[in-house]
Amino acid sequence: MEKVTSEQRDALVGRLVTSLTGSLELLHVYLGDRLGLYRALADHGPLNASGLADAAGIHPRYAREWLEEQAVAGFLTIADGDGAGSRRYGLPAAHADVLLHADELSFMAPLALQLVGVAGVMPRLVEAFRTGEGIPYEDYGPDIRQGIARSNRVMFINLLGTEWLPAIADVDARLRSQPPARVADVGCGTGVSTIAIARAYPNVRVEGIDLDRVSIDEARANAAAAGVHDRVTFEVRDAGDPALAGSFDLVTAFETIHDMAHPVDALRAMRGLCAPGGAVLVVDERVADEFTAPGDELERLMYGFSATHCLAAAMGDPESAMTGTIMRPSTLRRYAQEAGFERVEIRPIESEVWRSYRLYP
Repeated sequence: MEKVTSEQRDALVGRLVTSLTGSLELLHVYLGDRLGLYRALADHGPLNASGLADAAGIHPRYAREWLEEQAVAGFLTIADGDGAGSRRYGLPAAHADVLLHADELSFMAPLALQLVGVAGVMPRLVEAFRTGEGIPYEDYGPDIRQGIARSNRVMFINLLGTEWLPAIADVDARLRSQPPARVADVGCGTGVSTIAIARAYPNVRVEGIDLDRVSIDEARANAAAAGVHDRVTFEVRDAGDPALAGSFDLVTAFETIHDMAHPVDALRAMRGLCAPGGAVLVVDERVADEFTAPGDELERLMYGFSATHCLAAAMGDPESAMTGTIMRPSTLRRYAQEAGFERVEIRPIESEVWRSYRLYP
């Protein structure tokens, strides 16, 4: 029998308490994001509790408790005042980049939305573990949908058209040339990747394809707000629709293949969408090449989302591949081979969380 040491036991106790504290802090970030509290502090601060309540339209007692928690957590600073009512709080500029400024690569507030979205289905997930059933993606609600979209958006608007696609010379050249290239963005969600491609390459015509109607509705609104609705269309449509075959110079799938119940069918459909000489690009999670325990921070994060969201969302189909978030390169290569691709190349595109694959039809 393994000898139990107090050091081992105490280390895990401490880790769980730290995790609980961090989770509760994320819930306060959720409140700050959804209620516009960080925005109020940035626009009108420093503020005391009554000032924040007036600026954000919340109750003063809740305002005071939230401000005190955020200061104790180190997210806010105290500008002046020494009493509960007079004390004024400020949002440091560096923290505003993380909690408020949605165009900054350091923007992390959407992580709180993803946590709340996952937590909302936990009672159902307990039962799903027993029955083997799934939880449909749409049942996770707007928090998970918007949390993922807003987290990914900062990478797309900052990197997709400036570093990732330009690193693939022939693809970049085609997207810049005439006649205008056609791009299909499969599993586009709320359209943040689709719109980013259109904004980076003013000549292209991009079609976003997804099966989630709510996401497509949001994508259309996002395209209109971005001013690219004349070159971007979104459809609730199966990528395997024969009417689309051979129509696109570039076919992309960003952080979606691992979520699909039928990834081989999806990749086969992407190959069918590709015009002669066209390219297929899959970007997915940068998980480790092999299982190793204990894992690093990124591996822990990806496994954290796998059973609670990505795997569960695919388990509703009895014929599901049941991939989960942890789609290692060897798994993607196998899926691509079964879908009829000749080879898969991992592209040297820098990203801390994603890996880019070029699939050759």
